[in-house]
Amino acid sequence: MERLSLKRADANKSLKSLQAVLQEPFSVIVRDAAIQRFEFTFEAFWKFTQAYLREIEGKAINSPKSCFRELFASGLVDEGQTEVLLRMTDRRNETAHTYKEELARAIFSEIGGFCALMTAVVKTLEKGMAR
Repeated sequence: MERLSLKRADANKSLKSLQAVLQEPFSVIVRDAAIQRFEFTFEAFWKFTQAYLREIEGKAINSPKSCFRELFASGLVDEGQTEVLLRMTDRRNETAHTYKEELARAIFSEIGGFCALMTAVVKTLEKGMAR
């Protein structure tokens, strides 16, 4: 359970960092910083879900999309949330190409929603940890 608690702390710390940059007035530098923070927040988030599924649900999952599908199968997220989580994974994979202005703008426009969803899922999983 200690490993799970560490993963939860990492996810929460990353989410706070992402939320902080999203509060800044828009500039290209803020956009790029938000995309970078989204990348590491996504990593911390999916690794927390992976640890949760392993330790609480007894499921060994090895990829982000598989984790998100298992969250749905376990009733921890709904279908709409699952679709956004899967799209978020695709967006994370595209961040290596954000030197393309149009793609950077598109990803940045979705980060606030992704952040809100990750925060909600973390809260749901924290409730499961308290059982």
